[in-house]
Amino acid sequence: MMPNVYKQMQKLQQKMEQMQNELENKTITVEVGGGVVKAIVNGKQKILKIEIEKEVINSEEKEMLEDLVVAVVNKAIEDSTKLANEEMSKATAGMIPNVPGMNMPF
Repeated sequence: MMPNVYKQMQKLQQKMEQMQNELENKTITVEVGGGVVKAIVNGKQKILKIEIEKEVINSEEKEMLEDLVVAVVNKAIEDSTKLANEEMSKATAGMIPNVPGMNMPF
């Protein structure tokens, strides 16, 4: 029985490594403020690009712009983490027993 468990663990590790590589190439675009600030992030929570519309670049509204950037980055990271968790769940379906309270952090 042990060799079979070892093979399953190797297979799981390979799937997880493959999924990590795939997550690096998956992107999410998040918009806030009606689309005036956008963030593009990959599935590994890396911010790839932040776009800001010219009309919101105003020194008198600096704090609002900073708030929008913080909001878009936080939302992008949240959505990227959700994507990674969903993809990892698909990759490991049936390989890891679903034990309540044992969520695997990906």
